[in-house]
Amino acid sequence: MAAVSSKKPITHVIFDMDGLLLDTEKFYTEVQELILARYNKTFDWSLKAKMMGKKAIEAAQVFVEESGISDKLSAEDFLVQREETLQTLFPTSELMPGASRLIRHLHAKGIPMCVATGSLARHFELKTQKHRELFSLMHHVVRGDDPEVKQGKPSPDIFLAAAKRFEGGPIDSQEILVFEDAPSGVLAAKNAGMSVVMVPDPRLDSSYHSNADQLLSSLLDFNPKDWGLPPFEDALN
Repeated sequence: MAAVSSKKPITHVIFDMDGLLLDTEKFYTEVQELILARYNKTFDWSLKAKMMGKKAIEAAQVFVEESGISDKLSAEDFLVQREETLQTLFPTSELMPGASRLIRHLHAKGIPMCVATGSLARHFELKTQKHRELFSLMHHVVRGDDPEVKQGKPSPDIFLAAAKRFEGGPIDSQEILVFEDAPSGVLAAKNAGMSVVMVPDPRLDSSYHSNADQLLSSLLDFNPKDWGLPPFEDALN
């Protein structure tokens, strides 16, 4: 596609993690389907879309209220119920296609990067267990339980905190490119004044796509030149 118009040259990159760098969203889906089945309810993508990217307790409130089980299961009890299963699944997390290639490329070209994830610190450690070396290329990581993140996505808190912690920060929001898969994350990035590339799950309703500056079906499709970033040197681009 043609070069994307951004007000200033992109100098820094912020990545979401779940469903964008790591294939972890399927774990949440699996556990949540099991919990709802106990109440003869089904879990669908319209509900998942409202939960994605949010802090755990905020997503839990959406889950029990939207599924109509809040009189039987509190948001807090829902988190307790799903925790044990998630803790066994998280260490098996695999990278999403193109994640390693893009991170290593940007690192090699000296583009500062970080992760801004709604994940709790203990969950982050489990999810990245097999991928420590790759995540060590990040300048920093901001997690959902960070004291500076008062509200979860779509509030801009997490991205503004991330911009502050780069060397020489805070970095101008117009110079930051965010990668997201979740509707709430895309909105959070826009609310922070940043440009955002969305890589949504194909099952996500297309009505959620319109807020993104660029839409991709995979990180493998990202062309750094669209954003004035150093081009890939391999054959894929």
